[in-house]
Parts: sequence; C-alpha cells; structure tokens
Amino acid sequence: MKDKMMNIEAAGKTVVGNLISERAMSRRAVLRAGTAGLGLAGAAALAGCGGAPKGSGSASTAGGSKLRKVTFALDWTPNTNHTGVYVAAERGYYKDAGLDVEIVQAPEDGADALVASGDAQFGVSFQDTMASYLSSDDPLPVTAVAAIIQHNTSGIISLKEKGITSPAKMAGHTYATWEMPIEQGVIQRCVEADGGDFSQVKMIPSTVTDEVTALSTDQVDCIWIYWAWAGEKCDLAGLETNYFAFADIDSVFDFYTPVIIANDDAIKKDRAMVQAFVDATRRGYEDCISDPDGAAEVLLKAAPELEHDLVVASQRYLADQYRADAAVWGQIDQGRWDAFYEWVAAQGFAPDFEPGAGMSADFIEA
Repeated sequence: MKDKMMNIEAAGKTVVGNLISERAMSRRAVLRAGTAGLGLAGAAALAGCGGAPKGSGSASTAGGSKLRKVTFALDWTPNTNHTGVYVAAERGYYKDAGLDVEIVQAPEDGADALVASGDAQFGVSFQDTMASYLSSDDPLPVTAVAAIIQHNTSGIISLKEKGITSPAKMAGHTYATWEMPIEQGVIQRCVEADGGDFSQVKMIPSTVTDEVTALSTDQVDCIWIYWAWAGEKCDLAGLETNYFAFADIDSVFDFYTPVIIANDDAIKKDRAMVQAFVDATRRGYEDCISDPDGAAEVLLKAAPELEHDLVVASQRYLADQYRADAAVWGQIDQGRWDAFYEWVAAQGFAPDFEPGAGMSADFIEA
C-alpha cells in the first residue's frame, strides 16, 4: 500500500499526518481478516448510544438535564475488543458520567484520522499503527489514554500437520504478509532469534479473509492472528493448530494492541470530560471481566450479525486478558511502551521517539 498525505481539516486548521496511511491501512487488513464474517451491514448502521443525531450537540434526558455529546470511533466492525464501550453505553455508565456517546464506524483509514480531526473525541488504535505518525515531523494530535487489552495476544497460527511449532520452523513455509516493514521486522526477529533462516520464509501477499478457510484449504501455511477472535474461531471450527505468541518470544513485542486514543485538543481543553469517559469505559470493561457471558449478550444485541458462539468464546478468553496482571484495567506501562518504540527506531522503521510519545497515564488511577 502506498504512502500518502492525509489532510485533515478541523476547527479551521489543517493537521497533516504524513505516514498514517501505510500502517493504518495495513491494520484495516489485519482486522478485516480477524473479523471475517462480522458483516458490514450492522457496522454501517451503528446507532448513537445516546439517541441524539450526530452533530446535534448535547442531548436532553427525560429529566431535562444535558448530556455532553461525544463520538467514539471503532477501528473496524464491532467485535469483542469493543465490548466494554457497548456495555458502558447499554448500562448507562456514560449517561451517569454526563455523556451521550455515539459509536461510529471509522473511515477506511481507521479511527486515527477521525480522532485527529476532532470529528471523534475518542477511538481505537494500536501502538504499532501509531508508530507511523508519532515520530513524523508533524505527528497526528492523538494520545493513547487506556489499554483495552493489557498484553499483546497476537502470534502465528498454523495447522498442526505443518509442524510449525516455533518461529524457526516457518522457514520453507508460506506466510501471508501485509507487506509492512514493522510486521516483517517482527517476523524476522522471531525467526532469527529462534535460530531460523528468515530468507527461507515464503512471503506471499495476504488475501486472507477467513483464517479457517485459508488454513484448511492450504491457501497459506501460517498467519499472524489475534487469538481472541481468529484463534477462538479456529478452535470452534475444530482445527488442530500450532500457535506461538510474539510476546512469549521477545518481551519487546509485548506492545499495546489495541488502545483507546483521545484527541489532543480534547485532552488539553476538557480533561474532565476525558476523565469521565475513561472512568465510565473502565466500568464497562470491568463488567466484561466479571461477567463475560453477560457482556457477550450486550455486544450481540448491538451487533446481531455476529456469530453467537464465537462472541461468547472470545469474550470468555478476553475476560482474563483485558486487565491481566495490571493493577487496574486500562493501565499503560511506559517502560513497555517505550521499549517497543526503541526497537522500531533501532530497525530504521521510524525516527527516534521521545519517551512516552503518544501515551498518557494520567487518566488511569493505578
């Protein structure tokens, strides 16, 4: 995918994100594969949770009190990464915080551009996606304010019969690549650290839209997946697979994916609103942790096109992953955050990053 300049007009000024499209577009491909079968009809018809039309300003409750209207942009179609937001909306946590939250589908280039422009105050992004624009001369004005999932749960899946039990054994096998430098750099590091020959990994451009089909019909030998969705889907389909997670191979790859980002102007001018949103969202994810089956039903109500058994399985898996070993949901460890960006810069994928670039720990109380 070709790099392009993305001009974003907001509040009478233009913000230029030189490098956003390359990695953001690849992330769209990741999620298109990882959410195969979700369907676009439901996503296109996402309703505002507070009931007010977009752009209508504050909404009124039955008692006449005013709610602050804010917009939250998904990174793709609804899935279990987003459940806490739907729970917070369904159970009135945003309303309790004085907010009328509209959930919208992001444009093709992802939520980052929408949040940077101010058309959405919040959205979903990923630390590796953010690398493409945080170190540029004119970085996008967005900041990660909460980690949706505490650890990187992505890795490589393959059919057990292929014998790919470790990264080195990817050599001689086909791998569906998004043709992105950071992605291929991660694969190279893992293969070589395991004593393998990266040059022998057969890279083929990814056309995967369904992991189960791609693996079971030998379209490709191994795929980068996010276990919570694609891994659970393969298990439900009865596939016998091998899987290894990147975070288990090298701690530098335990980066934050996904995260909630906020518009920088909103942070500067209305910290109380940002804090209220984060606090209400945390309540939603805490419910997902304590009652994954109940949370699954909330997501299925919002997106009935989703496969019931997959949502339930994914939600149960993520119940242990949203917070994991962190003191509270949403916590971002700057040491881990910086370590990944130091690796990205050391590989020449981006210029050096300032410590803490693109993240804030101010809104999560440890």
